[in-house]
Amino acid sequence: MTSTLLLFSLAAAAPECDDLKRDMQALEIFLQDQEDHKNHCPKTKWEQPDISVYKEKLKSQLPKGCKDA
Repeated sequence: MTSTLLLFSLAAAAPECDDLKRDMQALEIFLQDQEDHKNHCPKTKWEQPDISVYKEKLKSQLPKGCKDA
């Protein structure tokens, strides 16, 4: 009985862990974009999108060519 409850608990926690991983990845990209903009293209006008955009897309939102500049 205890092992069944443990397995059920782990299965229920898995989606929450996936959400947490995704949120952590989004935050990492969000912060990296801030640093990259400051270091690579500070003269380029750019308004950083909300963290929710990063959570949805999981990719940099810097303007094209910013890191190449």
